Amino acid sequence: MQSTSSPAQTRPLVYALQQNIRQVIVGKDEAIELMLIALICRGHVLIEDVPGVGKTTMAAALAKSLQCSFKRIQFTPDVTPSDVTGFTMVNIQTGDMEFKPGAVMSQIVLADEINRTSPKTQSSLLEVMEEGQVTVDGVTHTLPRPFMVMATQNPVDFVGTYPLPEAQMDRFFLRITVGYPSVEEEMDMLERYSGQVTPLQTLSPVCGAEEIIAMQEQLGTVYASKEARNYVANIVAMTRTHPALQLGASPRGSIALLRAAQACALLSGRDYVLPDDIRHMALPVLSHRLILTPEARMKGASASQLLQQLIETVPVPTGRA
Repeated sequence: MQSTSSPAQTRPLVYALQQNIRQVIVGKDEAIELMLIALICRGHVLIEDVPGVGKTTMAAALAKSLQCSFKRIQFTPDVTPSDVTGFTMVNIQTGDMEFKPGAVMSQIVLADEINRTSPKTQSSLLEVMEEGQVTVDGVTHTLPRPFMVMATQNPVDFVGTYPLPEAQMDRFFLRITVGYPSVEEEMDMLERYSGQVTPLQTLSPVCGAEEIIAMQEQLGTVYASKEARNYVANIVAMTRTHPALQLGASPRGSIALLRAAQACALLSGRDYVLPDDIRHMALPVLSHRLILTPEARMKGASASQLLQQLIETVPVPTGRA
């Protein structure tokens, strides 16, 4: 495995990851790309959709494609914060206090059905995501690198779910919606899963932690001009003044959008940001951070629809952004 040092060298590695995940996930190329962008940006992903469309499988396929440690937390109402972060206990033989790491002390963490556990347990995970470390009984434990949380959740109107508060939703770098497959894609999927061994079981890693860290460090070398930064700022500012939006995107959202655009350029083999990179990443990065007014919700509006309309009204910078 060789470390990447330029956008041109990044593309083959990203392509290998995409092809590996496609062995398991059929017809969801955009969702796969978004997961990789979040990984390069040191961000965390919220995968939201109805049960059974492959949310967990998609996250597990990415984890198996990386030669990194992987843990899955199946969230239920009885999962406690210490199950996530770990705890200290007395070693009976030595009398010393020992730290027993929780499931979050891993490079890739799958938080399955995060909205089926209590708000207190949700907060324990989201604090770790924000700080990049775990503090138990006053002792701080650094998380391994790279570190990424992929959380899945069912729609909040399903029975037994606890909606994530706005401040916690804002900590996810981007949100992915999987959606149902087409008839052709479902036929392909049925063929792959008709044998004795599933594609996920035979998946092998194609990339190690060193390559991912190299790509993460390379992100800052992608040039974003003043015009690009102004374009991002204008899009975000518009979300804060739209009459149908009760809550617009935060400064954390504008930083995330710029970095996502840089990663989009990097995946395309470029060392500079184009306006199309920003437009392409605006919906997955910003839509989950917006809160509609009650009147807009009653009219059946969605944050994604409003954001798309808003983007169309913001002047696009000409030339290289």
